[in-house]
Amino acid sequence: MDKAIPEEKLREGLDRIIREVTEASAGISLVRGEAEPGEHICTVHIGFRRGFHSSLSLRADAALFARLSRSMLHQEQITAQDLEDVAKEYFNVLCGHIAAALYEATHVSARFSVPTFHWGSYSPKGHKEQFVIRYSGDRNEAAELVHHVPVSQEGDGTGAT
Repeated sequence: MDKAIPEEKLREGLDRIIREVTEASAGISLVRGEAEPGEHICTVHIGFRRGFHSSLSLRADAALFARLSRSMLHQEQITAQDLEDVAKEYFNVLCGHIAAALYEATHVSARFSVPTFHWGSYSPKGHKEQFVIRYSGDRNEAAELVHHVPVSQEGDGTGAT
């Protein structure tokens, strides 16, 4: 039975979760914005292995991921590996909250793949962007949460199975 979530409800839920988790885990306030990440960006991506056919990416200015890393590691000096590791762990935690919210809304048990990290912008092959939610950090860093769906899927949400 298809228990897809309407796109607007999915947007609202993702927006609420990313703001709450980012504030709680790193003390970074995100507000909805229009600016796209600049030249020096990183992407963390995660796909559903079970339950849904979509995936999520968080593309952000490297400065935002660096700030997140410094806050979560409680140290000023971080390496590129620290940034990558923290970005993946942060996104894993974020997606855990998302999976719980999706289960509550649909009663479909979702499982995510292991997050991947990419320097620069990344979009999964065979998928298109269904929607993008843009954010500005409280120090003007830009980020965008992207919901990807398979190219063959026409969109009324996440496409639960």
